[in-house]
Amino acid sequence: MHRRLHQFLSDQPLLDRKPQTTNSLIMKYLSPFLIFLTLFLYLSAEKKVVFIAGKKSHGYFSHEHIAGSKLLSKYINNANVGIKSIVVTDDGYPKDPSILNDAASIVVYCDGGGRHLLNPHLKEFDQLMKKGIGLACIHYGVEVPKGAPGDYFLKWVGGYFETNWSVNPHWVANFTMMPNHPVASGVGLFSIHDEWYYHMRFREAMKGVTPILSSLPSEETLKRKDGPHSNNPHVREAVIKRKEAQHVAWVYQRASDYNHGRGFGFTGGHNHVNWGSDNFRKLVLNGIAWTAKVEIPSSGLDAGKVQTEDLLANQDYPPNDRWTEEKIKAALSHFK
Repeated sequence: MHRRLHQFLSDQPLLDRKPQTTNSLIMKYLSPFLIFLTLFLYLSAEKKVVFIAGKKSHGYFSHEHIAGSKLLSKYINNANVGIKSIVVTDDGYPKDPSILNDAASIVVYCDGGGRHLLNPHLKEFDQLMKKGIGLACIHYGVEVPKGAPGDYFLKWVGGYFETNWSVNPHWVANFTMMPNHPVASGVGLFSIHDEWYYHMRFREAMKGVTPILSSLPSEETLKRKDGPHSNNPHVREAVIKRKEAQHVAWVYQRASDYNHGRGFGFTGGHNHVNWGSDNFRKLVLNGIAWTAKVEIPSSGLDAGKVQTEDLLANQDYPPNDRWTEEKIKAALSHFK
């Protein structure tokens, strides 16, 4: 807010120094009020966040792009930090791209790789990023093909899932430390099972990248045969040999060539039920708000409380026995 105040005041013309007529006297006393009113309206204006939810994917309660986006949108709007978010459900890139032009940040939650919804729109999306618009990518939304898409992601988000380098096992990540960063504000230490992608391809020397969630995967996560997503010599060297903690959530501060925009990558989000975890949800809400350049409270965004009915809403697929209401309630109880 202080930066916005400084920018606002620096844009204001100096008061006219002509002899004071009746009109100028009125303006002399009215101008400060008008400036204050304009400043109040400027600072209180809500920032727009656009969620782009991808197509149907893995089945009930997995990769629930629409349900997950609408849940996060609801809670970030209710957090009262000056954000008004909307969810676009056009089965891909918005049919009306102009909806993105005045966004403070864009959240992409979709299937990735060759199917990533940004692949056909890299150059036009790059123009949005150069305006300083934030970008948050969730789960499969962090994977794009190596080459031009990957190069853009390094510029926008600071990292991405690169095939034959990164891996996608399901495992319990134990987060035993939190960094001193606004995105970690109010987030407690926690453990949670998800399809946590790791060994991401980051910018050289991690320039501009700050890890937020890190954990050392067990060797069990690298039992699969080598493949584009499953295993490779590079990840074995890092995890089994060098015992390097793997970053599964991070933030990225762009430089002046991208108008100091911000990026946030989060590799969890396969299991829809995990949005019921207060720590899991709060961290992502904080991350999205940070990319929109909203000041994060010391206790983090108010993540609200998620009930079974909140998780059941807006599903792409009909219910099945894998995630009955009883199992969802049990998971919510476990998170608490």
